[in-house]
This record gives sequence, structure tokens and C-alpha cells, in this order.
Amino acid sequence: MNALVILIGAIVIVSATAFSQPQIFDKYKFNAYQIVHRKEYIRLLSHGFLHGSWTHLLVNMFVLYSFGRAVIYYFDSVFPGRGQLMFLLLFFSSLIFSSLYSLFKEKDNVYYSAVGASGAVSAVLFTSIFFAPYNLLYLFAVIPIPGIVFGVAYLIYTKIMAKKNIDNIGHDAHFWGAVFGFVFPLIYKPSLFMHFISELLPFI
Repeated sequence: MNALVILIGAIVIVSATAFSQPQIFDKYKFNAYQIVHRKEYIRLLSHGFLHGSWTHLLVNMFVLYSFGRAVIYYFDSVFPGRGQLMFLLLFFSSLIFSSLYSLFKEKDNVYYSAVGASGAVSAVLFTSIFFAPYNLLYLFAVIPIPGIVFGVAYLIYTKIMAKKNIDNIGHDAHFWGAVFGFVFPLIYKPSLFMHFISELLPFI
């Protein structure tokens, strides 16, 4: 739990500081052109500690806290004594992985920028779905829906919205973060795939 609390605290502090200091956004936001052509690789991680508004920040932190606790519990069960370390590996690696598609897609677009931990938050959410696919999630904090059903709908929605490109939300990061979060446990322990199947079988 400590790793989760410290991480959330760091994100809140950095984001809150950046709200009053625009130069921090300019220096550390995700900008594919700056990363590729000027080799400012720190932006691949630093953008996850910046948010566009208090609403953006608080929603991400609420979801991260809610599902981060479950993910640490699952990791502790599968990797005894390494739950918090695995959680941090998941968060930081997914922060990078979820940005790679946009990195190559927008590498020559000097105007494309993004902030927020949404890609990594999506990864944490989907790791929790991997371990407990039928645990209920609450859509809009009201409508109960099985995690696996929400996950499929979420992937379809983010893929459609990414193609439409009609808003300022980083749907590509959401999509690839979610995919990475689902695959992450298998990278370290492929046999966990049978755990996922066993969780699904009683309901098929």
C-alpha cells in the first residue's frame, strides 16, 4: 500500500505545482517531436505526473487508488513479497508502452502534446480485470457491470474514438495501456493464463 500512496502523492504534488507553473508543462509534457528529434526521453515518464485540470487529476487518482490496492493484493498472492515492486513496474512500464504508438504516429508533429497518467491507470485497471474478470465495476459510479464485459466495451470504444479523433483525449494511450495491463502478468508468469481461463470457465 505504501508504494501506491507515495506514487499518488507524488503525482498530486507535481500536478498541483504545474497548475501554477506553465513552464513545467512545456518542459515535461509528452511531445513526440521533442522526444524523437531532441532526445528528451524523460518526457516518456514525466508526462504521467502532469494533468490538465483538477478533475483530470482527481479522476485518475481515484481510479488508480481503487484498483491499485487490488492489483497489489493480487501481485502479492502470485509473487510473494514483491507485490509493491511489481505494481511499480506495471505503472512505469505501462506509462511508456502506452505512449509508443503516439510517439511514432506523431513524431514529426511538433504541435502534438499530451499529459496525464491515463495510459498507466488503464493498465492497472486491466490487470485487476485479468485476475478477477467477473468482479463488478461501477460505470459512472452507479451501473454495476462485470469487469470483463466493461473491458471489452472499453477497448472497442477507445479504438473507435481514436480513429475518429474528435476530442482532446488520448484514446490511443488508453487502448494500449489497457492491452499492456492485461498482458503484463503473463510476461512474468505465463502460467497465469490458465488462472485467467479458470476464472472464466464457470461462466462460459
